[in-house]
Amino acid sequence: MSSKGGGAKGGRGKPKSTKSLSRSSKAGLQFHVGRIARYLKAGKYADRVGAGAPVYLSAVF
Repeated sequence: MSSKGGGAKGGRGKPKSTKSLSRSSKAGLQFHVGRIARYLKAGKYADRVGAGAPVYLSAVF
């Protein structure tokens, strides 16, 4: 058997009452990360867009 503790708290998921933060505020940016992500997806630049791509692009702008 594994020696890891199988407690009730697994450390996964969000706590119940967290205030939702935008990706721009998480990254400390003024430019809209969500808007850039939407434009990247709608513009068909690639089949898939990674999570860091709009953050990087909005930081460059």
